[in-house]
Amino acid sequence: MANTDMHEQQALQGIRQKIDETDLQIQDLLNKRVAMAQEVAKIKIANGEQTDFYRPDREAMVLRQVIERNEGPLDEKEMARIFREIMSACLAAEKPLQVAYLGPEGSFTQAAALKQFGGAIELQSMATIADVFHAVEAGNANYGVVPVENSTEGMVSHTLDRFLDSSLKINGEVSLRIHHCLLSKETALTTISRVYAHPQALAQCRHWLSENLPSCELIPVNSNSEAAKRVVSDNQSAAIAADRAAEIYDLSILASNIEDEADNTTRFIVIGMQDVGVSGADKTALLVSTKNKPGALQTILQPLAEQGISMTRIESRPSRQGVWEYVFFIDIEGHSQDKSVADALAILEQESAMCRVLGSYPKAVL
Repeated sequence: MANTDMHEQQALQGIRQKIDETDLQIQDLLNKRVAMAQEVAKIKIANGEQTDFYRPDREAMVLRQVIERNEGPLDEKEMARIFREIMSACLAAEKPLQVAYLGPEGSFTQAAALKQFGGAIELQSMATIADVFHAVEAGNANYGVVPVENSTEGMVSHTLDRFLDSSLKINGEVSLRIHHCLLSKETALTTISRVYAHPQALAQCRHWLSENLPSCELIPVNSNSEAAKRVVSDNQSAAIAADRAAEIYDLSILASNIEDEADNTTRFIVIGMQDVGVSGADKTALLVSTKNKPGALQTILQPLAEQGISMTRIESRPSRQGVWEYVFFIDIEGHSQDKSVADALAILEQESAMCRVLGSYPKAVL
């Protein structure tokens, strides 16, 4: 028995020594990667580049390569997350990114920003979607992150409407599984008389609220984090928010996963100033208004069909230019630099009253 224990200890000691040696190699390689990133920054600055150190297309290509060559035992999602953090740290060594998001702290949008850019960024919490746009437009933030679409409730109209007046472009997208919790200072559902949440969250939990809190007043606010912040000083109230908001605002979780759809997912977009290059798996977002004539919508969709371009989303919004006049937000597969997309856009510009490319950007990586 004693010999068995001794052999086990020797085996463990040998493995631990190899782990220490591997950690040393990893640490050395990480520092080498940061040093190379700093060299890249020096070259860019020498060539007169002061911005755009972050390359969404390049990062997407790297992450896809990481996933393709991964052989385990670490799963591809976790491997990609680790590499994203490595790239985030390397970019911070070049020039830290300032990223505005729909807050307050603890919001799902904050989680989306961290998923997209990693932890080595300077986050700026904003009260409204309009404030996020303004922060980027004014140069107070390099990028912004805002929600644009939910798998249950559809498009976020406040985000789409901002593009009617803004020159910002879509530089990326993030998909995030959304799990809602009911947070409160109270300890029982029977004491709750008001529920605060973003309108989308209220809609995503409609059936649960109807079954469990049928008499409660439902109060819409700008974000779920704002809802959590409010209930801190509001007795007999609760908020729909992420579980991490409970820790941030010292609230109890009265119920978890209260969303009506188990696969509830929200898509967020990254807004910025730059034009993003081709990554090999891209989307292009368009803002199109039709001429006021019969068959106008068919006219603007026909060039996409003729070029074999897949349309993934179309949404109409009031144009604000006249009664019953609309613009269309269209998402298509491919990059504006792809020949088929470029040819279709050339025709669209002739056939429509207005055609504007809101951005070509990499598809979300995991």
